[in-house]
Amino acid sequence: MWFNPIWGVFFALVNFALFLICYRFFGKKGLYAWIGVATVIANIQVTKTIDMFGFVMTLGNTIYGTIYLTSDLLNEKYGQKEAKKAVWFGFFTLIMTTIMMQMALQFTPQEQDFAQKPLEAIFGLMPRLALGSLTAYFVSQFLDVRIYTFLKKIFHKPGQLWIRSNGSTGLSQLVDSAIFCTIAFAGLYTWDVWFDIFITTYLIKFIVSVASTPALYLARSFKVDTSD
Repeated sequence: MWFNPIWGVFFALVNFALFLICYRFFGKKGLYAWIGVATVIANIQVTKTIDMFGFVMTLGNTIYGTIYLTSDLLNEKYGQKEAKKAVWFGFFTLIMTTIMMQMALQFTPQEQDFAQKPLEAIFGLMPRLALGSLTAYFVSQFLDVRIYTFLKKIFHKPGQLWIRSNGSTGLSQLVDSAIFCTIAFAGLYTWDVWFDIFITTYLIKFIVSVASTPALYLARSFKVDTSD
């Protein structure tokens, strides 16, 4: 019963640590790379469901939550324009991955091939998952950038970073979870399971957002090359 929650905390800490390492060593380019990689990994992990505290939830929420962390950091240090550009980059990355993997699945496998069925199990759902993710990603990420920019005008002091970050993320993730779960899972699961996935998806994303606040403050303090 306690393995998944304990492992989940460790899993989140590893995600935050890798995010900080990526930014510390690669600067702004690292943030773009993180959004691209995280977008793809999140859509692979979301195919796995787990039980936690009696609720059914999907994986992928932790690393997907770090995408908001990344766009908020870009907005904070480099401005709204860079944050929007990163959102477009993640959008293109997911489209590219979906097209390439769907084409790869069409090849006739060799008789002793062992990868086709596992790949079909993971990426066979990807068109629907990608549609849900692309729609949710597009709407919620641009909403997050706009809300963050708005809150930054009101709560502009350095110590108020947690307000503008969690405020923008909390609202945009609610929209994200509603759109994604409806497109990706409506009709695939019974409505009680669907609701479990929706509510846990949102709660986990929001918890990750709150938990990532120290990482955001730490990343903001990094002295990295701002010219890249």
